[in-house]
Amino acid sequence: MLTPWIRRRRDVASCAIALGLSACASVGPKYVKPQPPAPDDWTTWRSASDTLRAPIQTGASLPDNWWAAFDDSILDQLQDRAVKVSPDLQTAALHFAQARVQRLTVSAQRGPEVGASASATAQRQSEWGAGIRIIDAIGADRNKIVPLIAEPFGFYQVGFDASWELDLWGRIRSSVRQADADVARQGALLDLARVSLASDLANGFFEVRSTQRLIRLTREEIAAMEDRLSIIQAQAEGGLVDGLFLERQRADLSALKSQLPPLLAHEAASANQIALLIGEHPGTLRSELAPLPTDQPITLPDLALGLPSELASRRPDIAAAEARLRAATAGIGVARAQLYPSIRLGAKFGSESYQGSEFLSWGSRLWSIGPSLDLPLFDRGRRKSVVQLRVLEQQEAAVAYQRTVLSAWKEIDDALTGYTAEQQQRTELVAREQSSREAYNLAQARYEGGAVDFVAVLDSQRSYLQARFDVVASEGRLLTRYVAINRALGNAPRLQHQ
Repeated sequence: MLTPWIRRRRDVASCAIALGLSACASVGPKYVKPQPPAPDDWTTWRSASDTLRAPIQTGASLPDNWWAAFDDSILDQLQDRAVKVSPDLQTAALHFAQARVQRLTVSAQRGPEVGASASATAQRQSEWGAGIRIIDAIGADRNKIVPLIAEPFGFYQVGFDASWELDLWGRIRSSVRQADADVARQGALLDLARVSLASDLANGFFEVRSTQRLIRLTREEIAAMEDRLSIIQAQAEGGLVDGLFLERQRADLSALKSQLPPLLAHEAASANQIALLIGEHPGTLRSELAPLPTDQPITLPDLALGLPSELASRRPDIAAAEARLRAATAGIGVARAQLYPSIRLGAKFGSESYQGSEFLSWGSRLWSIGPSLDLPLFDRGRRKSVVQLRVLEQQEAAVAYQRTVLSAWKEIDDALTGYTAEQQQRTELVAREQSSREAYNLAQARYEGGAVDFVAVLDSQRSYLQARFDVVASEGRLLTRYVAINRALGNAPRLQHQ
C-alpha cells in the first residue's frame, strides 16, 4: 500500500512529465509565408499598347502623403481632419482594438486559472433524506439519532483552487497564433481604411473643384450668349436676320442653361460626400469648399513608382489576405488538437466546518491535487469534420490571397494605363482648345470686316465652348487617375498599431 508521501511524489512526477510533453508536441501544420508573384519591373505586366507605356521612374516611391504635392492647404487640412474624426476609420480602429483584446483572452489560457470561494450557510437535513437511510439500514434507534442529525446547523467553507491545461498538442499555441494573425489582419484593414479614406476624400475634393470650374465656365458662356442674343434680337427686329435664326439661338441658350442645375447638384453631392467622410452634416464645409475666385493651374507631381517587391508591404489588402491565410493555418492546429486527449492539472486547498469555532483549526483543512483526463471516444465524426472544414478554409484563404495579389496588379495596370491615356487625351484637347480659340477670334475678325455672317461666328464660338468644357473635364479625370494610382499602390501614412 502506498503511503501518502509516495503518492504525492508520484503525482508530482506525473505532472512534470506531462508538462515536458506539452512544451514539444504540436499537431498543427507549419505556416509557410507565401511569396507573392511580381515582375522584374513595372512595365513587364502591362496589357496596354506601347503607345500608352509612358516612361516611369522606378528608383523611388511615391510619398505616403502624396496629396501634399498639390500644395493645397485646404486639402491638407481636410486630410488631417479626416484621420482624427472619420467614422469609418474609428470603426476600423475599434475592430483592431477588439482583436487585440481577443488575443489577450486567448493567450490567458497559457497559464493556470486560480480562484477562491467562501460560503457560510444555515442548513437542515431531511429526516427522510438519502443520508438518513443508513440509520434505518443498520437498525439504529431512529427516534434518538434522526432529530439530532436533522437539527439546523451552520456550515462554513473557504477554499482556493487552481487548474492548468497542459498544452500537449499545441491547441493553445495554435489559438494564440490564430489570434495574432487576426490582430495583424485587423491592423492591415485599419491601414486599408486609411488608404481608402485618403483616396475618397481627395477624389471628392477634386470633383468639387472640377465641377466648380465647369460651373464658372458655364456661367461665363451664359452671360456671353445672352449678350449675343440681345444683338441678334435687335438684328431680327431690324430685319437683318429671320425669326428662325433667333429662335435657334434662344434654344441654344436654354440648352446651355439646362447644364447648370446638374452641375450645381453634383457640386453639392461631392461636398456632402467629403462631409460624410469626416463625420459632419451637409453644409458644414461651405466655407472651406467655396469656389476659388480664379482657375488654378493644374500641376501634377512627377510619377515615380517603387520597385515591384514593395507591393506586398505597401498594399494593406495583401497584408490582410496573408494574415487571413496565417489564421486559417493556425485554425487547423486548433481543430486537430481537439482529436487528442487533454490533461488538466488541478489543485484545491481549503477549510470547512459545521462548528464556527473550529473553522480555522488545522483539523478542518481539506485539499486535493492531481490531473484530470478528457479523452474523446465517439462523437460521430464531428471533430474530424471540423478539421476537414478548417483545411478547406485554409485552401480558400490561399486562393483569396493569390486573387488579391493578381487583383492588385490589375488595378495598378489599369491605373497606369488610364493615367497615361488621360495625359495624352488632355494634350490633344488642349491643342484643340487653342485651335478653336484661334478659329473663334478669326471668325469674329472676319465678321467685323464683313467677310462672313454671324452664323460662322456662332459656330466657331460653339466649338470653342465645347473644347473648353472638354479640357476642364479631362483635367478633372486626370486628377482622379492620379488618385487611383496611389490607391492601387496602397499609399497613405500607416497608423501606429499600438
